[in-house]
Amino acid sequence: MKQIHLKNFLSEGRIEAGCDEAGRGPLAGPVFAAAVVLPPDFHHPLLNDSKQMSEKARYELRDYIQEHALAWAVEEVSAAEIDEINILNASIAGMQRAVSRLSLRPDFLLIDGNKFKPFPGYPSGTYKCIVKGDATFAPIAAASVLAKTYRDDLMRHLALEYPQYGWDHNMGYPTTEHIEAIRKYGYTPYHRKSFHVEALEPTLF
Repeated sequence: MKQIHLKNFLSEGRIEAGCDEAGRGPLAGPVFAAAVVLPPDFHHPLLNDSKQMSEKARYELRDYIQEHALAWAVEEVSAAEIDEINILNASIAGMQRAVSRLSLRPDFLLIDGNKFKPFPGYPSGTYKCIVKGDATFAPIAAASVLAKTYRDDLMRHLALEYPQYGWDHNMGYPTTEHIEAIRKYGYTPYHRKSFHVEALEPTLF
């Protein structure tokens, strides 16, 4: 098995939280965001960007992260709010809310991606955006695992209410099956109405 080497911090000696989101691309369901503060000596051989991990590994890691993290929090931003403020702002808002709910206040935030905004307590200079941060820093990778697994859990739960869309396995992403179900059954309250799929355009007008 390929050995994964993630950095545990950007600057030694300060409290850093890793932040990431899951579910920016789906047509349905919330976007989830997580913030995680890990001990400086944290290690688990399976920890990586959640997209590179098996489902079994993600859930094994979730339990381990929640047990060993110094603090963690998960937030969801609904499809309705995504439609209102757009997916980028919803992703940022989710990460900000997760940070605000941490039981331990971080000195600095490590943000996956290239966009973030200052918010109360965290002006410019108290965070760093890192492209592919979830494959670079352990706290961001840990946040990606929590965001992904909690979102998957919710989509499986919503699939019980609307089984025809296949959310228990497509997780709301624009698969052929999901798009065809929208054609046949229309939108649900959990669909993001602002997400227009080219394949659906003839049915929208």
